[in-house]
Amino acid sequence: MKAARLIPVGLAAAITCAAALLVPAGASASPSNQLYRWDIIHLSGPPPVTTTLPGGNASACAASSCDNMITLTGSGTFRSNADEPQQVTGGGTWTTTGFGAGSGTYKVTGFVSFEVAPGTLPSPPFTDGVTGVAADARAGLAVLQIAYSDGDHGVLIVSCDQPGTPPNLPIVEGITATKGFVDYWNRVAPESVPPFGNRTTFHVLS
Repeated sequence: MKAARLIPVGLAAAITCAAALLVPAGASASPSNQLYRWDIIHLSGPPPVTTTLPGGNASACAASSCDNMITLTGSGTFRSNADEPQQVTGGGTWTTTGFGAGSGTYKVTGFVSFEVAPGTLPSPPFTDGVTGVAADARAGLAVLQIAYSDGDHGVLIVSCDQPGTPPNLPIVEGITATKGFVDYWNRVAPESVPPFGNRTTFHVLS
């Protein structure tokens, strides 16, 4: 949930399938199959002294301009090992402008992949208002399958660049997505004015 880096994220729109089976009741999480929570967040104020808050917005565009844009809210959970049965939850709202303008809700239907990146949320100066445990915040990139309320399907990529991430790593903060045949590949950079949106975070739950 770091400040903007101006490196665009290309969305792998050719992803076609994922493991989406339920985890058996009582299954335990190994280090390679931990339970994570993802959130699209905003901040209580400008860095460096701030609180991360759930309920934010994040946007991405279908070109270098933002004539065609998607804006999402959302949160959910997943397990981090694609080789194990997956229990995915979550969703949120979507709004599109330009081509196919509309709005509605979406639901996470499948897990594709998750990769942890270096970086955590330092506390202080940051206060974690999402789970209250800043030490369990992680940087990384998750790829999730989603279904939109208007019948379209797509892929959501959640990318989180924490303050502790080394500055030379090519990881960005925000989301990209597909909806039907439209690829919203150009993520909108984190805002430097209220509500300080276009930010994400991952938390280890177990």
